[in-house]
Amino acid sequence: MLEICQELRKAGERAWIVGGCVRDTLLGEPVNDWDVATSALPEKVQQTFDKVIPTGIDHGTVTVLWKGRAYEVTTLRGEGAYSDGRRPDSVVFVGDIDQDLARRDFTVNAIAYDPVDGRVVDPFHGLVDMNAKVLRAVGDPKERFQEDGLRILRGARFVATLDFELEDATEAAFRGALDTYRKVSPERVREEWLKAMKARAPSRAFEVMRRTGILEVTYPELLEQVGCEQNQWHAYDVWDHTMLVLDESEGEPVERVAALLHDVAKPRTRARSDKTGDWTFYHHERVGADMADRWLRDYRFSNQERELIVGLVRHHLICYSSEWTDAAVRRFIKRVGSDRVEPLLRLGEADALGKGRNVDEELALLKELRRRIDEQIEQGGALTTQDLAIDGTDVIEHLEGGPGPVVGQVLRELLEQVIEDPSLNTRDKLMPIVEKLARELEKQGR
Repeated sequence: MLEICQELRKAGERAWIVGGCVRDTLLGEPVNDWDVATSALPEKVQQTFDKVIPTGIDHGTVTVLWKGRAYEVTTLRGEGAYSDGRRPDSVVFVGDIDQDLARRDFTVNAIAYDPVDGRVVDPFHGLVDMNAKVLRAVGDPKERFQEDGLRILRGARFVATLDFELEDATEAAFRGALDTYRKVSPERVREEWLKAMKARAPSRAFEVMRRTGILEVTYPELLEQVGCEQNQWHAYDVWDHTMLVLDESEGEPVERVAALLHDVAKPRTRARSDKTGDWTFYHHERVGADMADRWLRDYRFSNQERELIVGLVRHHLICYSSEWTDAAVRRFIKRVGSDRVEPLLRLGEADALGKGRNVDEELALLKELRRRIDEQIEQGGALTTQDLAIDGTDVIEHLEGGPGPVVGQVLRELLEQVIEDPSLNTRDKLMPIVEKLARELEKQGR
């Protein structure tokens, strides 16, 4: 970064490191992306460096490729109206770094540093707010947030990732920007949610979303959890339990999305038991999986992300007991999928920690289940049809009608039998079963 700023200085221009990279450096956090603001017009930047990509040249931004890395370099600018609630309709280049910083969202993001002179530029007292751990809008918060609706979601995320508190006037302006927030694309919402999941306590972001109306716009079904009383096994309502599970969960951000959504259907499935008078939530894991699937599609999560989250929500109710047979453990692995067992157990542990009652007992059972799962996987038994000693070609040889859906049905039935009795998984033992199954299925016309 210093060298890029030095090159611009040699060309007769000024340059500053700006934005989140300055904030994170001052906080002692790792920096992934470096941004430079400069007095040079885009054409001058292109003339100064050999390798430049005009990534956003209409808005003054180019990407400089320097020693194997890419750096965004943006001309100092002011901005016109935001008619789409996301990006300015026009920009005007300015010569003053203070004017450029005035268009930014929060004071801690409106700090610039000149590495050539070693001088910090902080016209909105971002350093003071940083030391006080306060998140404050630059200038009039109502104006800042009505310009760009994404800023209130970023604010909620920063509360979690920076562990800051919202300044009162800044938080009060969130609700007034909800109509602008509605214009934000689902892809950007997804991106901010996943970034929030990297925080030590993501619940801080979602509490802000709940208080300010953001969640009402993005996922109102989650608000049904607030005040939704649970049964005797829980010390908290569904919302507070979910927030605890979210913070206790480990793994990748996508797994923490599953933690957030694991009980999304509890309010809609809650009913009183005729026998005990306690609350029941029958099939909330199935209903919740369907609800999560619809929302994840709407908010453009990838197929891989969606399948993992939906699978974890669907199977999060782990009803293990020490009486399970080894075959029951193998069926559990098959049902969940061997690649999802570890994320599911992590979710199960977080779920237990978030209940506030019988925690040690549940954690001990999960630890025992983990040990038994490891044993079964180490033994190398068949857990998918691909693990069988025969394949579809062997089955087709015994079918009069040749290839068809029956092949898969036979293989699945074979797997069920092998899971129950792993000693059956040899060609000599499976082929007679194939002949019998093929005759039965074809006789039934399936």
